Amino acid sequence: MLKRLTVVLLAALALSGCDRVDPNSPLGKRKVIFKDMLKTSEDLGGMLRGRLPFDGVKFADGALKLDNLSHQPWQHFPQVRDGGDSAARAEVWERQARFHDLARQLEGVTGELVGVTRSPTLDAAQLKAPMDKVEAACKACHTEFRNH
Repeated sequence: MLKRLTVVLLAALALSGCDRVDPNSPLGKRKVIFKDMLKTSEDLGGMLRGRLPFDGVKFADGALKLDNLSHQPWQHFPQVRDGGDSAARAEVWERQARFHDLARQLEGVTGELVGVTRSPTLDAAQLKAPMDKVEAACKACHTEFRNH
């Protein structure tokens, strides 16, 4: 009985590893970046919506991090669609010019957000509109290019 249980457990472990994304693949790299972008964006939005306490220094640091991240995932979209369990639609590769245009728009609005955070005193109310632009840019790309 112990032998059977060991075999079943080993088989389950082996099969659970089969659907994992190679962290060194383009898909694996962009997934990590997108997850970090989501977490950072959620923290910033949470500060502006009262879910988290507003901290100007943390917000400015988060805006800078989000801006840096917004420039990174695009290099991990190869010219030809890669394999794996990607949330990206085929349109990413079929309409690359539009995809890259939306990427540049996101980079632009995250840069604007960083610019606003350079003010000596930060007020959550003054950050709402620039953060709304960032969230709208994310949503625009997801609407066109992501399987939900």
